[in-house]
Amino acid sequence: MKSVALFLLSAAAAMAAITGTVINRSTGKPQPGATVVLNLLAQQGITMIDQAKSDAQGNFAINQDLPPGGPSLLRTAFDGVTYNHMLPPGSATSGITVDVYNSSSNPGAAKVSKHMLLFEPSNGQMVVNETYLYVNNGATAWNDSDHGTLHFYLPPGANGKVQVNGTAPGGMPIPAAVVKSSKPDNFGVDFPVKPGETRFDLTYTTPYNSGDEYTGKIFTKDDNTYLIAPNGVTLTGDHLSDMGVEPRTQAHIWGMQGSAAGYKIKLTGAEAAEPADSDAGAGDSSDNGPQIEQIMPRLYSKVVLILPLALGILAVGFAILYRSPGVPSKESNERSRG
Repeated sequence: MKSVALFLLSAAAAMAAITGTVINRSTGKPQPGATVVLNLLAQQGITMIDQAKSDAQGNFAINQDLPPGGPSLLRTAFDGVTYNHMLPPGSATSGITVDVYNSSSNPGAAKVSKHMLLFEPSNGQMVVNETYLYVNNGATAWNDSDHGTLHFYLPPGANGKVQVNGTAPGGMPIPAAVVKSSKPDNFGVDFPVKPGETRFDLTYTTPYNSGDEYTGKIFTKDDNTYLIAPNGVTLTGDHLSDMGVEPRTQAHIWGMQGSAAGYKIKLTGAEAAEPADSDAGAGDSSDNGPQIEQIMPRLYSKVVLILPLALGILAVGFAILYRSPGVPSKESNERSRG
C-alpha cells in the first residue's frame, strides 16, 4: 500500500504544471501546510486560477499551466502573512522556491532607518507627505493586525483622513489599512514588516495659515528624520540641522538632531513654481531617487561640508519624485497584507 501511495503522489507531481517547495527562512526547513495560490495579473486586477497546500516536505503542485495574457503571481499565506513570488511569461514552472517566515506581534529586529516629511502649503491648506523606511535584519516578520506595525501621528486638522501605501521588500506600493488606537492622534498601519526593507508612504492635508505654529509627534524611534520645505516656504524650529538646498527644485532640507519624540515648527509663505528648467533632469529621476537608500549616512557629525547638501539632494529626490499615494479600499486593504 505504501508503494502505491508513493506512486500516486509521483504521478500527481508529474501531471502538475507548477511545482515547487515552500521554505521557512526562520527555521531553514521546508514548511508544510502553507497555502500557495496561482493568480493572473491583468489590467482588470488579480484573478485566482488555482491553489494548493504544501505537503509534509513543503512541496506543492498546482495542476494548471501559466495563464496567458500577462505575468502570474504565486501568493503564499503563512502565519498570517502573505508572500508574493512573481512568474513572468516564459519563466520556469518547476523547482520553484517560495520563501516564508514565522511572524510575531513584536517588532523584533525591525526599526526605522529613515523618516522624511515634506510640507507643501498652498491656498490655505498644507499637504504633508511622510515616508518611513523600515529595515528588518532579523528572520521573523513583524505582524500586528490589531494594533498595526508602523504607528504615526495624524494632526486633528486632518479630520482622520489619510492615504497610506505600503511597499513590501521587492514589491510594489499598494494601499494599506489604517488601524485606530485609543488615542485620537495615534494611528497604526495593518501591514507586515518582513525581513528586508519595507516602505510606508503617508499623505494627509491640514489647514494652513502662514506663520502659525505646527506641531508634530513621532511615535517611532527615528535616528534619521528629515523635514523638507519646497521653494517659497520658510521653515523654522528648534533642534534642526540645516542641510542645504536641493539645486533643481530649490527645496530646503533640515535634519532633526537626535531621536526626538516630536517637533514644533513655523512655516511661512507658499510653494513656488518650479524653475523653468526643472524638466531638464526629470528624465533620469528614476535612476537618482532610490540611491538615497544606500547613500544616506546615519551620522551628521564628522562629515565634510559637501555631504549634508548631497544628502539633502537625495532626500528630496526620494520624497518628491517617488511618493505614490493611494486611496485604501475594502478590497485593497486585504491585498495590503502582502
